[in-house]
Amino acid sequence: MKMSITKPAVKWFINELDLKEQDSIRFFARYGGFGGVHKGFSLALEKVEPNSPGAEVTEEGIRFFVEESDLWYFDNMNFHIKYSRNMEEIEYIIE
Repeated sequence: MKMSITKPAVKWFINELDLKEQDSIRFFARYGGFGGVHKGFSLALEKVEPNSPGAEVTEEGIRFFVEESDLWYFDNMNFHIKYSRNMEEIEYIIE
């Protein structure tokens, strides 16, 4: 699995979550919610240090990652994070 994030998305996370250099954001599967690859599950995020990252990307000193234990959610597909200027929100693209 490859993981990527656009610069506008990085800026959004920095502003919305008051992130600083050296911070880490984990993306993980949670039960419930809407959308995603598996029915009944959706993506969530938290500001936490990684234990065993399975995929990661670092931009502007901030680490965005998925733990090895959460890779099943992506079903061997790539994970792209972008900011939609039209919708003014983050979009997760799993393909």
